[in-house]
Amino acid sequence: MKRLLFIFCCLLLLCDTHAQSGRKTLSFNADWRYHIGDVSDASATEIDDREWKQVVLPQAWNEDEAFAKAIHDLSANIVWYRKKFRIPKGITSDKVFLEFEGIRFGGEFYLNGKFIGRHENGVMAAGFDLSDLIDRDRENILAIRIDNSWSYREKATNSTYQWNDKNFNANYGGIPKNVLIHFASKIYQTLPLYSNLKTTGVYVYAKNINIPKKTLDLFVSSEVKNETNKSSLVNFVAEVHNAEGKLVKTFSKKFNLSANQTQQLTMNSALNQVNFWSWGYGYLYTVTTKILQDNKTIDAVQTKTGFRKTAFKNGMVYLNDQVLMMKGYAQRTSNEWPAVGLSVAPWLSDFSNGLMVKSNANLVRWMHVTPWKQDVESCDRMGLMQMLPAGDAEKDTQGRRWEQRTELMRDAIIYYRNSPSVLFYECGNESISEEHMAEMKAIRDQYDPAGGRAIGSREMLDSKLAEYGGEMLYINKSARHPMIATEYMRDEALRKYWDELSYPFHKDGEGPLYKGVDASDYNRNQDSYVVETVHRWWEYWKMRPGTGDRVNSGGVNIIFSDSNTHFRGKENYRRSGEVDAMRIPKDAYFAHQVMWDGWIDPDPKGLHLVGHWNYAPGTKKDVLVVSAADRVELSVNGKIQGEAEKRYNFLYRFPAVDFETGVLTAKSFTKDGKLLNKKELRTAGEPYKIRLTAQHGNNGLFADGNDMVLAEVEVLDKNGVRCPLASNTIDFNLDGPMDWRGGIAQGPDNYILAKSLPVEAGINRVLLRTQYDKSGRVLLKATANGLLSDSVAWTVQPIKKTENYFVKESTENLPSFLERGPSPEKPTLVQLKKSLKIRAATAGANSEKAAQSYDDNELSDWVNDGQLGTAWITYILQEKSDIDEIDLKLNNFRSRSYPLQIFVDNKLVFDGNTDITLGYCTLSFPRTRGEKVTIKLKNAPFTAKENKQVEMGGKKLDDGVARNDANAKGTLSIIEADIHQVLVN
Repeated sequence: MKRLLFIFCCLLLLCDTHAQSGRKTLSFNADWRYHIGDVSDASATEIDDREWKQVVLPQAWNEDEAFAKAIHDLSANIVWYRKKFRIPKGITSDKVFLEFEGIRFGGEFYLNGKFIGRHENGVMAAGFDLSDLIDRDRENILAIRIDNSWSYREKATNSTYQWNDKNFNANYGGIPKNVLIHFASKIYQTLPLYSNLKTTGVYVYAKNINIPKKTLDLFVSSEVKNETNKSSLVNFVAEVHNAEGKLVKTFSKKFNLSANQTQQLTMNSALNQVNFWSWGYGYLYTVTTKILQDNKTIDAVQTKTGFRKTAFKNGMVYLNDQVLMMKGYAQRTSNEWPAVGLSVAPWLSDFSNGLMVKSNANLVRWMHVTPWKQDVESCDRMGLMQMLPAGDAEKDTQGRRWEQRTELMRDAIIYYRNSPSVLFYECGNESISEEHMAEMKAIRDQYDPAGGRAIGSREMLDSKLAEYGGEMLYINKSARHPMIATEYMRDEALRKYWDELSYPFHKDGEGPLYKGVDASDYNRNQDSYVVETVHRWWEYWKMRPGTGDRVNSGGVNIIFSDSNTHFRGKENYRRSGEVDAMRIPKDAYFAHQVMWDGWIDPDPKGLHLVGHWNYAPGTKKDVLVVSAADRVELSVNGKIQGEAEKRYNFLYRFPAVDFETGVLTAKSFTKDGKLLNKKELRTAGEPYKIRLTAQHGNNGLFADGNDMVLAEVEVLDKNGVRCPLASNTIDFNLDGPMDWRGGIAQGPDNYILAKSLPVEAGINRVLLRTQYDKSGRVLLKATANGLLSDSVAWTVQPIKKTENYFVKESTENLPSFLERGPSPEKPTLVQLKKSLKIRAATAGANSEKAAQSYDDNELSDWVNDGQLGTAWITYILQEKSDIDEIDLKLNNFRSRSYPLQIFVDNKLVFDGNTDITLGYCTLSFPRTRGEKVTIKLKNAPFTAKENKQVEMGGKKLDDGVARNDANAKGTLSIIEADIHQVLVN
């Protein structure tokens, strides 16, 4: 009886909403069945599918393999899906649409045995209009044949897809994203689904943004179809609600809709007292666009969006009028979890993406393919800017495969153009031709002309059309469009490997070769990983905005979380993450918190004490501290240790500190001795007890078959201190209406789906997933031999359901992250250096090409003729100036060192060898006034470090311009030279 009453209430809710708006959207995720393997006539209505496996979406059919298998071993097959459904009682809408947020890879769709279309790009959303095909009085059967073959070919052209790649695009097959059903009247606003439907939906944008006055002109444009046989006079209304739900603006305009026509309805109004979206400030508005006929709402669409002002100029990114150095992660688009893949609960997307923001990242660059809707909307809430690709692999392409890329970019722009977090559209993971750049730019200009988003590609160093560029593993500078490193650190490290002196005693770099060369960088321990993390960011930071006219605009570290994608180390998955696959932080995560806590320069209070303090008696340990302060002090049980070696601006190394049971303390200070921060590490006792905690979304936990609980287990001593060397095996027992998905650890099959698994470094996590339409109390227990056990309980809430439709409440009322607050009002850019303009240059050889060494084009260089006597170049400044330093990008910068002399007006000011860098070395000398600067090669350059790192295909990493100077004895090659006067030390 209670269940019937509940269903009746749901029906009332459906009918009431329909009566008010003429539109209803429900989840279409429930009651699917699937069969692995091709089946003859599986699209037929009469086929018996009772023995097929039941599933609630989103869920990949091969999800059990996530992290158990290497990416290239993930299963591929033909899988048939079927769903039986009726039109819900009380809904009389004329139009019925299905929205698939994405399938993997190519699908053929059938309704009641009739073929209704294909969707083949394996990435983006697609829509289907069922209005004239559906049986409104009987049961309907939707059948889909999905092929997730790695070599899937487009049916019409026999072309493969460039992004269906075994290196980066984890193959979670079938329907791993949500499916929605939309009911609307014959006069309706279209959906932003270009594939199949060829419609563009609602576009909300702002012009004349004034940040200080908090004003803007708000434009609302909606594609509206009138599928009736008569014209109709309608009132187009926009209602704007702020994040608190308060109605702050209403405006409207009348339009005459012609019969059987599609029209673009556009209107605008001023909006005042605007809260602007910003980094770490995911302030969102809800814009409801309504179509009213005779004062009755016949259609209404809600668009979540935010407003911000952007500019991309002078080599820098501007957000809300302030310069922002980009910093963050190049994250695999799958953003996956063990035994789940990408199909996580909505709150878990916020949890993961929010961790990026809490590490002080401001940008995520999704890699190679467009992310799914859930991650894009999550970044909106978290205040995390996005670099959004369409789809590609590692290079430009031609013919049909290029057309596929442009079509995917079009679909992605239409689908995501209302998301304030999208700041960049990425056209390729490698440079593309200017002709192709023009095509992509035209697509952006057609579908998102006012969104304030830059379009570009990796590299594009000499492009006149791209609005941003950047490289993979080296540094660029520019005075034109911003240069943002798209992935700058590949090193890998397991979270459990602290150092060489404590369990499990991982010698840094120990592991197999990769493609026949040393792979130490891919088998680091945590101490070494932190050092590399700081070192690499420092190289970008020292070329930051404010260091002259030509600057670097930041970069993203590959990757954020350990990933079931291409790997180079010992394990069968990528361990480049700053957090592991369960999002447990590594020490490098906290290093980023310190270095990235600011728009350009970090907050000096940032401090992190690396590692743990649990060693054998007599151990001498190099202690690392990451700090943005001027001075750091270290003590053991109150005894001050010696002076630190400061490296890379942020890293303090205290050598050979004697271990002593107790407390290790780091304090940071200003130059004048003011205490800024304090961090401690305490020696833990023997493992004594388990602590088990659990979390789910702040909006509740729902029986929708996809909501999740993340449970954390720790091993503690008697005083409640986590035991950082503990590796106890934990046995879990689950009682209640949830499914076990488990966690990950090093061992057989990576312990995927195991109900007993070890903690690593004293901690681990597991996932549990709700069952469809099964609510109630859940109890999770954790036990281990010799330890006190623990348990935790929670309750799964019922869903609002009628037949096999439901309201997916787990997607509703998710809170935004607002902790960083609005954009700063005071200028973030401090001009630290002045670029001294070069009027002309002469050289010992090839003088006609001397200007290529300062032309703001990093694909060109000046080089002499290989003779030591001609290995010099002289720059003539526009005016006599005080000169302090020179930034040089020299060919073979990754491997070659050059013995150089620098003269200012014939006075020797520098004599030494250049450092190996990711691009630019800075040569500093006492301030000298002059007009001519000569750079001279003193002796033959030499290999300071062999360039051993290789790409996936075996190609060595880029090391300068496309010319091998490695064996030249008298060659000086300068790609770019910047001469500076230092303004602020």
